[in-house]
Amino acid sequence: MPQMRIRDAATYLGVSDDTVRRWVDNGVLAATVDEAGRKVVDGYEVAQVARSQAHPPALPDGTASSARNRFVGLVTDIRTDTVMAQVELQCGPFRVVSLMSSEAVRDLGLEPGSVAVAVIKSTNVIVDTAEGLG
Repeated sequence: MPQMRIRDAATYLGVSDDTVRRWVDNGVLAATVDEAGRKVVDGYEVAQVARSQAHPPALPDGTASSARNRFVGLVTDIRTDTVMAQVELQCGPFRVVSLMSSEAVRDLGLEPGSVAVAVIKSTNVIVDTAEGLG
């Protein structure tokens, strides 16, 4: 399993280094020492903690869908022309951009500050990695 330093785990978990250290002290995460003598945690355990700590906002009442990738957020920007629109949402720490028809923006009543749900249903998901991330 990939190992990561405390500060990297804190970054991925969105908490402080001290919080991760407390979690190690309280047994939430197990730590070991790497060959350089630094305290490290298991990447898979960090992912499990991230999953357990995630509390996305509830979907609006009456909303049901087969899509599993749903992000509730606020519309932060809309750029439209006569046919197409670019709608930007801030869904927690994530920026999601959607291209849709200008008619759809009008029909949905979207405007900056509106609450909206970004539903992502894709057969094509790209995953990037780089040396030093883990």
